[in-house]
Amino acid sequence: MKRVLAIASFASCIVLVASQARAVPIVLPRAGQVGFGVQGTYGGLASTGNLGWEFGNGGVLALRLVYRMRYERAIGLSFEEMRLDTRSPSVDSTRAFTAAYPLVPRQTLMVNTEGFQIYQYFGTRTKTPRFVNAGIGLAQVSAKQVDGVIQYPLVPDGYYMSVGAGLERFFYRSWAFDLGTRYMAVLLDGQLNHEVRVAAGLILYAAY
Repeated sequence: MKRVLAIASFASCIVLVASQARAVPIVLPRAGQVGFGVQGTYGGLASTGNLGWEFGNGGVLALRLVYRMRYERAIGLSFEEMRLDTRSPSVDSTRAFTAAYPLVPRQTLMVNTEGFQIYQYFGTRTKTPRFVNAGIGLAQVSAKQVDGVIQYPLVPDGYYMSVGAGLERFFYRSWAFDLGTRYMAVLLDGQLNHEVRVAAGLILYAAY
């Protein structure tokens, strides 16, 4: 609930900023500029693999860096920590991993991802550029038990691959709303997990 309220507050701030930014000239990004973005992210796991049968949905803030290139392309980095709630806590919840702490139910799963993204933009001379993207990176998982103990690491670090799409809507100089969705395939301990994330936030392209 606290995470939902935090994301809702973040969205309210976005609306407030937009309401104060009307009739201000838009400065679209050029090749060579870097964008710094923050997003509220919400996602969920399919009920398969060694994560999804036990954990479901959750969200957190994410950071995104984007370097605009020629030919409407870009490269970037993303840093996220998803906090996913358990579907139904029970003493059998340790079945997902062969780690320590037996017979203690888990409450929250933390999935940390750091990755490299490539983008192809469309309509970059308009206020609403769209993009498709693909990425690859590292994934680390830990869990919080109901008694507050952190289980880390659960399994060796894995990796993820992702594909997605989104848009940037410029509303004040080089500030833009940053909306997107991604599918992520997360491989951990030899098992494949499927996750979908949606995100909304702000991005600022630094001037030069």
